[in-house]
Amino acid sequence: MRRTLMSLLVALAVSGAALAADDISKVNGSATVEAGGKAGDVHSVNGSVRIGDRAVVEKAGTVNGAVELGESAAASDVKTVNGTITLHRNARVADEVETVNGRISLDSGADVRGKLSNVNGSIELDGAHVGGGIESVNADMDINNSKIEGGILVKKPRMGWHASNDRNPKIVIGPHSVVQGTMTFEREVDLYVSDSATVGKIEGATAKKFSGSAP
Repeated sequence: MRRTLMSLLVALAVSGAALAADDISKVNGSATVEAGGKAGDVHSVNGSVRIGDRAVVEKAGTVNGAVELGESAAASDVKTVNGTITLHRNARVADEVETVNGRISLDSGADVRGKLSNVNGSIELDGAHVGGGIESVNADMDINNSKIEGGILVKKPRMGWHASNDRNPKIVIGPHSVVQGTMTFEREVDLYVSDSATVGKIEGATAKKFSGSAP
């Protein structure tokens, strides 16, 4: 009986190892997970990362390239250094979404449980959810029909960070959006808040109310 039980445990361990998802790594090329597929960490240098619809991966990241999660795709976290990040409809990220220089776009139903951040580049949410707050330095933000927990922080540019000093970041909290937590602005911004939006405390800026779909 003991030998039979041991054999069963070994067989299950081998089976589990065989089912473990493989990492994907590319240099000077794109890394792709097909629709419905599974993978471990998916990384590229000088290339994009594309996670297909309904695919599930661990980390998705690149240097000098875009990262895209297809419809209903899932990852533990998503990061890039120079490139855009796009989460399509109902895509899910369990931890953080981060880029240094690049646009971040979340479609309807997209869900980021952790923080969403960049330094330079726009941030666009349309019917999405962010659970760990938003941080940026120079980003224009367009938050539409979305919920943000953890507030919004726009940091003052530090030495060595490229800043667009000739204009203020434009922050739009659009119709039916909810921002829970403090919105803190360490630099001057142009802040617009829809009359149908719900926001908490605002520090460092004065909100300009607007009605309709956009200011």
